[in-house]
Amino acid sequence: MAKKTAAIVGSGNIGTDLMFKIMRRSSNLEVKYMIGVDPASDGLARAARLGITTSAEGVDWLLAQDELPDFVFECTSAKAHEVNAPKYKAAGIHAIDLTPAAVGAYLCPVVNLDALEDVLNVNMITCAGQATTPIVAAVSSVVPVEYAEIVASIASKSAGPGTRANVDEFTETTAKALEVVGGAKRGKAIIIINPVEPPMIMRNTIYAAIPAAAAEPGELQDRIRAAIDEAVVKIQDYVPGYSLRVEPQFDPAREDWNGHGRVGVWVQVKGAADYLPEYAGNLDIITAAATRTADLLAERMDAAISSTPVGA
Repeated sequence: MAKKTAAIVGSGNIGTDLMFKIMRRSSNLEVKYMIGVDPASDGLARAARLGITTSAEGVDWLLAQDELPDFVFECTSAKAHEVNAPKYKAAGIHAIDLTPAAVGAYLCPVVNLDALEDVLNVNMITCAGQATTPIVAAVSSVVPVEYAEIVASIASKSAGPGTRANVDEFTETTAKALEVVGGAKRGKAIIIINPVEPPMIMRNTIYAAIPAAAAEPGELQDRIRAAIDEAVVKIQDYVPGYSLRVEPQFDPAREDWNGHGRVGVWVQVKGAADYLPEYAGNLDIITAAATRTADLLAERMDAAISSTPVGA
């Protein structure tokens, strides 16, 4: 099958890093368009030098083209995607949303892609969502998770204007994904934008409230560790810089935790430096997840075509 075409809407850090991710790592996609609103943006200039069709006239210009892309990656802001999503849907374009707009279905490719039927608009949650929901989902695959809380710490230099403008949406969307994708009954998310120099690599702290028996040494604890290790290996397949900083730590049940125990997991995400520095792992993991998602969706589309009887 021929490669599927893609348009990247948003020529900032995330969109530019995504462009390089697709060009270097995707076997099923090619970037046809890069769309922005700032004619002087570095992303548009780099895309043009690579032979990609560019425009600073926004989404309406893209949708007016005779040849529309198979996929559009939204790398703008939550509010922008709320406006653009119905336009993509009307045009029949698969939208992969890298903003915390939460218009489409929450998606983490290693957790729930196979379970989704409507994939015309999928939401990549947030950078922290991609880093933490697989861990919560791993724990909840073994035992019920009454409550999950994550703290994402990122370098100030890796937090662009879009991230800063969407902090509320970030925390709300990530917390909801801990429930919808991660399987926790309740979720909470916190983001820390750290100005430390030199810039820190993204770190995520994940706590999950688990049954008292699972917090004690034994079969359940071993199964939780194994599930977490399996999730880490799956993520490393497309985010090589994803790793546990220490082994999962278990705390015994306490009365003030309503009789639950707790497992703590600490994750580090080092970027691949395709366009951004290594410390920008928060941006790297969401562009890598979006690239993997589009690759898998493209395979699903080709499989559907191959299975259609001739003349149908």
